[in-house]
Amino acid sequence: MINTFVGNLGHFMVILAFVSSLVTAFSYYKYTLSNELEKVSWRKFSRISFYVHAVSSLSIVFILFEIIYNFRFEYFYAYSHASKALPVHYMISSFWEGQEGSFLLWIFWNVVLGLVLVHTNKTWEGPVMVVFALVQAFLVSMILGVVFGDLKIGSSPFVLLRDVSNAPIFQINPDFVPEDGTGLNPLLQNIWMVIHPPTLFLGYASTLVPFAYLMAGLATKRYHEWIRPALPWTIFSALVLGMGIMMGAYWAYVTLNFGGYWNWDPVENASYVPWLILIAAIHTMITYKKSSTALKTSIVLVITSFILVLYATFLVRSGVLGDTSVHSFTDLGLSGQLLIYLLFFLFVAIFLSAKEWKNIPTSDKEASVYSREFWILIGATTLALMAFQVILPTSIPVFNAVIESFGGISNMAPPADQEEFYSKFQLWFAVALALLTAVGQYFWWKKMDKETLKDVLTVPYIISLIVAAIIITVGKVYTISYIVVVMAGAFTIIANGGIFFQLMRTSSFKLAGGSLAHIGLGMILIGVMFSSGYSEVISTNMSGLTYKKDWEDDLNKENILLWINKPLQMKEYSVIYRGRNKKVAGVPGYVNVNKLKATERVNEAVALQDIEAKGKVYHKKGELVNIVLEENSYFEIEYYKGDDHKFTLFPMSQPNPTMGLISSPDSKRFITQDLYTHISAINDYGDPEWKDDEIYDVSPGEQFHISDFVTTFEGGEVLTEVDGVELQEGDVAVKATLVIYDNDIEKRITPLFLIRGNQVGRIPVVDSDLGIKVELTNILPEDNKFSFTVNRFQKDYVVMKAMVKPHINVLWAGTFLVLIGFGVACYRRYDEFIKMRDKGLE
Repeated sequence: MINTFVGNLGHFMVILAFVSSLVTAFSYYKYTLSNELEKVSWRKFSRISFYVHAVSSLSIVFILFEIIYNFRFEYFYAYSHASKALPVHYMISSFWEGQEGSFLLWIFWNVVLGLVLVHTNKTWEGPVMVVFALVQAFLVSMILGVVFGDLKIGSSPFVLLRDVSNAPIFQINPDFVPEDGTGLNPLLQNIWMVIHPPTLFLGYASTLVPFAYLMAGLATKRYHEWIRPALPWTIFSALVLGMGIMMGAYWAYVTLNFGGYWNWDPVENASYVPWLILIAAIHTMITYKKSSTALKTSIVLVITSFILVLYATFLVRSGVLGDTSVHSFTDLGLSGQLLIYLLFFLFVAIFLSAKEWKNIPTSDKEASVYSREFWILIGATTLALMAFQVILPTSIPVFNAVIESFGGISNMAPPADQEEFYSKFQLWFAVALALLTAVGQYFWWKKMDKETLKDVLTVPYIISLIVAAIIITVGKVYTISYIVVVMAGAFTIIANGGIFFQLMRTSSFKLAGGSLAHIGLGMILIGVMFSSGYSEVISTNMSGLTYKKDWEDDLNKENILLWINKPLQMKEYSVIYRGRNKKVAGVPGYVNVNKLKATERVNEAVALQDIEAKGKVYHKKGELVNIVLEENSYFEIEYYKGDDHKFTLFPMSQPNPTMGLISSPDSKRFITQDLYTHISAINDYGDPEWKDDEIYDVSPGEQFHISDFVTTFEGGEVLTEVDGVELQEGDVAVKATLVIYDNDIEKRITPLFLIRGNQVGRIPVVDSDLGIKVELTNILPEDNKFSFTVNRFQKDYVVMKAMVKPHINVLWAGTFLVLIGFGVACYRRYDEFIKMRDKGLE
């Protein structure tokens, strides 16, 4: 039965959230302009209206998740993104898989940040919350789902399936509810997609805070006072957004099959660019706090970072990237709204900045080459150039759309090889940044002249040359550009390491955030160089076979065919494919599919034998077990060196009716490298192509061949009980036991022969691994022989790719260090803000 109440309640909460955001913006505006007598009442009313907005927004989140969690497939959103097969943590992922859910996630984080700001500010609450409430109004409008004639405002997540589907079933039965939903995109069925989107959207949402402080400062003519409260939030935003970006990179590494962590996809670029500008803004804001310079630069950068977040939203959700990105959303008709959202805040920011530009204080002090201000400016310029080089080609689809909207024709195309195009520029920008951070830290902490600079750089320069030489020699780095990368990375690590230890010896750990982040940058540079520049495919196809005609030559050359149980040499490893497995709830590791028999219910199976792991029996034979996402199969690949078993990997694959074969890799992680393995093709034995019958008449103890397998017939046995069959008086049941040898595996096949009166029944055995069906067709007592009929089909196999990613842990460790550095810097700046606020200066 259709439950319309929960959807109507959700619609009401959306409208309430939208109206209350507008009321909040107006009331905070009045609070900002009111005199001291009226301020108390306007502040109280403003807070109440924002609390109403917060409660209604959180209610929308709760209601939509309730619809997903309780499988209310009468609602289009639940039907499109959820299914009964999903465990709870993937239901959470399905919440934000769609556009409406991701906008809700953004709204949620803005509410959380708004509540924090309301209760941590004294003098900034009014003007800052005006900006916050206006942004919330625009965001909530994206899920309003209100239509006025041909004008559609937002897309509601509470629309019924029957209202958007033309399926004939709804004409026959308007109250029809599907049994199940279409489910979550298989690529999103990963734990990192449970935590990556919330982190990324918190990063997006937090860019609003420094922007709101800036707009408040310009509107209230407090042109520089906004820096102190905004700075910790800017660092926090860069920390969280950077964390979200790297989580996405790690998700790509462990889930996607391109073997890397960054593909320069337009959606990846859309989050990377505002992060670069945020980092530039942090440095210029700190410079202003130190020397009262770069205030106007800070204003431009803070505005740019927020506008770029809105532009990223437009790129991803307008559908304009549909042909150039695998990550973008389809267009829900919101592109016009998104454009208005972007242009509104761009206009407001430009208007306020231009209006007050001549009043914004500037410094007449000329920046010397030996001043920290000069080096900060060079670093910020480099970051801005990095961002510009990425965003310009990424925006080519937008340029084409604009030209075509005015009746023109544009043939501009994005780079054909994205990785090569972006990397060749970004690599040298990153080298320049590394060198700047190595030198710039000395200018930051000490007054410099030519002689002093030479003295302080000599030791780290020599040490870094020695370290770089060791890395180059041991790592066999012979490419000139990579040698430069290693030297730049080593120099920034050594130089900033020296500053770090000096600060720890003479000052406080909370001053060391910059040094830690810059050391991490050097490690990232070296880690990226090794893991990307020296990754090696070790699964070389030496057979000469072409696995798939539609594959490019490289794919056929870089994949090997593994027949089940048959070893194959691959570089220094011998690899053996051992079969398919499933994940069973409550059982550690994986369970072979031959131990399970599916039932008619989703994610349910019967144990065909005891299921045990690590010496413990988790399910007895005949018990029902719950499979975790039964459409996923995990292919057991054993790695040997000589006769020694080294490790086993379980890459996952799922045949998807719309997306083809979806594969997620598995990796063996060593200290110095990862061995990355994924499945490129599998044997589809769901509908096998049977060959002609083969008849074998054999005596007990006789050895013969079934296909390529040596087989021994051990003999027959009369049974008194047969699983699944109730024997009657006079019935005769005979079990024949065949032992089949497949390389080092011994399998026992036991077909049954039943006699009841004048009728004969046969229960064959099908072994999908070996690709055979064996039936005991007759017993010939006078010849002491048993007659077997064998049908063969394709033996199980996988086509697999394996590659080595050297020193990738240096990259991940560097990333972690960068985030720690941001965290330390954020704590330091927030501590400063709190002290000033408690003195009544904020």
